[in-house]
This record gives sequence, structure tokens and C-alpha cells, in this order.
Amino acid sequence: MVFNPVTSEARKLGEFGFAGDDHVVPFDVEPLDVRGRAVQLGPMLDQILARHTYPEPVARLLAEVIVLTVLLGSSLKFEGKFIVQTRSDGPVDMLVADFATPSSVRAYARFDEDRLAQAVEAGKDSPEELLGAGVLALTVDQGSDMQRYQGIVQLDGTNLEDVAKTYFRQSEQIPTEVRLGVAKMVLPGADGGQEHWRAGGVLLQFLPASHERMRGADLHGGDGDENHDGSTHPEDDAWQEARMLLSTAEMTELVDPTVGSERLLYRLFHEHGVRVYEGTNVLDDCSCSRDKIKAVLDGFTPEELAESTDEGSIRVTCEFCSTEYVFDPADFS
Repeated sequence: MVFNPVTSEARKLGEFGFAGDDHVVPFDVEPLDVRGRAVQLGPMLDQILARHTYPEPVARLLAEVIVLTVLLGSSLKFEGKFIVQTRSDGPVDMLVADFATPSSVRAYARFDEDRLAQAVEAGKDSPEELLGAGVLALTVDQGSDMQRYQGIVQLDGTNLEDVAKTYFRQSEQIPTEVRLGVAKMVLPGADGGQEHWRAGGVLLQFLPASHERMRGADLHGGDGDENHDGSTHPEDDAWQEARMLLSTAEMTELVDPTVGSERLLYRLFHEHGVRVYEGTNVLDDCSCSRDKIKAVLDGFTPEELAESTDEGSIRVTCEFCSTEYVFDPADFS
């Protein structure tokens, strides 16, 4: 059974109104003291990746970053922005995605085409090898009147799931598990079997009422039930079971539109009674505008404006959405 808190009515899963693609689904499993969010990305992800025609290894990496950003950013309870960005020495030296409340997502990747081709030819095209060494920064921006908060995690050859878990251990001190999946799929429809990008993910956090139950080895990077003082806490079995259940989720289940977020959560946690809540849609929605670009150009010196002028015009292309803005240099005299 899945409980719908909006109507306070228990419903069979088949009667539940599914969220579908591009919709974050918050949930909790009260007997295990865990809560989290699940999402499947379809058309929104497809639009972002198709706009730039990224090579497939780059598109997969950026898709993972987008899923992670959506899972984390959709938890913001205030007007602001959540930004995930990598800077590294690999062929894909920068990935950036941001989530602006309540629902706007944008993202782009920067890569060296020659180095990427060499890495793929040499078989060194795993996500860890394409990123190389560097850092992943997670930034919470509450606006110009508030100080930014930023957490930094080293990219040291581990995947993005492990990097995200390290961030929560170090910065938030909340035991956290993350599952991410990305795939290209041929979906039925009027486009003649064209391939589409899909991605999905689940974020799971252990939040018991008693803070003492969060002293387990997970907070300190371990995997067992033993705490840093050598003792054990039977209560932590709930977190260990929740982690084990989430680990059974297959990548195909994370992205399969016939499964859906609610059905996947039911498969994972139905024995304990998973509860889902009204979530939020996420949109491919860049925040650039002509006025914002003009405000930046207004600060240029005459020399900088002259250097930016080509064939009588100043052309600025947004790195996120590829929109081109054309200005007359005379507008800034």
C-alpha cells in the first residue's frame, strides 16, 4: 500500500496518480527513519543534451550531474539556487548544473575534443578517467543579500555517487546514499524509434529522532555497523537495511518510464510502508535574458566594447542554452 498524505487515504499502487517524467517525488519510510527524493528525467534532459550535441561520454557525465543537482536542489525551502560544478584536469574539465527554485534547471559541459577522442580510443573513457583529478563544488546561493554556502569535495577517481556521499558526511553530517542512472533508450512514438536520453536517481538520508543513532560508522566513512569508539548500536540496523534495499535498485529501473518513481519506491520499501508526497516539476529553463547580458556589457570600457565588436555587431551566446544575443555597439556609447 502507498499512503497519499494529501488526501489522507490509503490507495493501492495501481490507483495512485503517478508523477511521471521530470517530476521530483519526496518520500519517507518511517519504520526505517529515512526520507529522500526520487526522480526520472526524460524530455527536460533530452532538450538540454540535444541542444549542444555533446559526444556520448560527455552527455552521460553531464546527465549524472543534472540528476544529482535536481535531487539536491529540489530540497531548498527558500528562493535561491543550488549549483553543482566540477573543475578537473581530465578531458572533461568542467561540468556545471544549477537548480533555481522552484523548478528551473540548466547545465553545460566543457571538454577538450582532441583529449576526449584520445581517451576514448585508448579505452580510458570511464567517468572517473574523463574527469581526472580535481574538485566538485556544491554551492547554495540565497541571493545577493545572503552569504553563499559552498562545500568542496575532492575528485579522486571515485564516481559521482560516492562523491555526493562524501559531501554529506563531511559537510552535512547526515548519513546519505545516492543512486544515479543514465541511459539512451528508443521509446515508442511518432519519431520513428529515435533514441532519447533518460536519467533517474534516488537520494536516501537517515534522519532518526534521536541524534545518538547517527553516530554510526557511515558518518566517518565506514561501511559496517561498528562505531568509531568500537561499540555497536542495534538501532543503526534500520539504516543498514535501508541502504541494502536501495542497493538492489537496478540502473534500468532508475530510468525505465514504465516503472516510474513511485513504483520503484514501492518495489524497494513496500514491506515497511513507503509514503510519497506531492513533489515539483523540473523544467529546462535558462535564466539568461537580453537585459542581463546588456547590463554586463554596460560595464565594459570603450576599448573592451571595441574588442568585442565583430562586423559591426556584438554577439554573445549563452553557454547554457546556446541563445545568441546581438547588440549594436552604438547602444553603449
